[in-house]
Amino acid sequence: MKKYDYVLVGSGLYSGVFAYLARKKGKKCLVVEKRSHIGGNIYCEEKDGINVHSYGAHIFHTSNKEVWKFVNELVEFNRYTNSPVANYKGEIYNMPFNMNTFSKMWNVATPAEAKAKIEEQKASVKGEPKNLEEQAISLVGTDIYEKLVKGYTEKQWGRDCKELPAFIIKRLPVRFTYDNNYFNDLYQGIPMGGYNVIIEKLFEGCDMEFNVDYLENREHYDSLGEKTVYTGMIDAFYQYQLGKLEYRSLRFETETLDMENYQGVAVVNYTDRETPYTRIIEHKHFEFGTQPKTVITREYSVAWEEGMEPYYPVNDERNQELYKQYASLAEKESSVIFGGRLGEYKYYDMDKVIESAMKVAKQEFS
Repeated sequence: MKKYDYVLVGSGLYSGVFAYLARKKGKKCLVVEKRSHIGGNIYCEEKDGINVHSYGAHIFHTSNKEVWKFVNELVEFNRYTNSPVANYKGEIYNMPFNMNTFSKMWNVATPAEAKAKIEEQKASVKGEPKNLEEQAISLVGTDIYEKLVKGYTEKQWGRDCKELPAFIIKRLPVRFTYDNNYFNDLYQGIPMGGYNVIIEKLFEGCDMEFNVDYLENREHYDSLGEKTVYTGMIDAFYQYQLGKLEYRSLRFETETLDMENYQGVAVVNYTDRETPYTRIIEHKHFEFGTQPKTVITREYSVAWEEGMEPYYPVNDERNQELYKQYASLAEKESSVIFGGRLGEYKYYDMDKVIESAMKVAKQEFS
């Protein structure tokens, strides 16, 4: 008999939820983590009494009551509501596009006036949209596209909107109400005390090893556990034998400022092409902080290269096709569970990661 029931590769949210449910069933778990800390991309670092989201802003939101109940049993959530603003060359607009945005953009006051303006501008796209630019204009018109979509999207993908496929933007949230709440979900908030509180609870009772690359020591770790829960890159697991999947990555510049309040909101998107970063995060606003100092992070979207942290799967046809081939190899594995953003090559919100891990755990322990 092996020493552990499960060897969990990676210590992000998927692994954490699985480990927590496994421990409840009396299973022994070993967690193998490449980094020097647990938590994956939701890890927070404390600076001047502020919980800094080390790998980009994470705002918890869900309409799944079971998931909301699960996370609230671990930690209490605050009432943070995501209401980002867009900065276009110094002009400030509310996000998502709503009556506050339209009123500022066109000096209109009613939903009917805003709708008429958008309809008039949408007419410039004839027939089926051929690329992302045409798709976006067919959804929100030219003014909103030019000021609030184009530059931001091009920075995110590192390509011109005319070169990007239309299906990347299936919809753009447009609201004809004066409501700045970004999400439509029933529940949202930030864990009080930051995300580390949740992560520590999820991995309680597990053995942990840090600064270890599972793929370089695969035989050793496979010999320790009955099953492996793998949350790393699926193509790396198979030594890229079918080819490499593509990702976008992020680069962060974080600094502490000797002032109480830098931008008055947690998230400001910079939507012109000339500003090199996509957004600035001011972390204290996630938890209504009143500290004398503030910490900001500039976020840059960059092309991913091997050795960098992969953040976003590139959701185009070539990559989806390649992933399907890897997924069919994965289905044949009887002692490996693939999960999470990298294991399933999927852009996942946190609640969906939890949902997915709960579903797999239920099948596993039923």
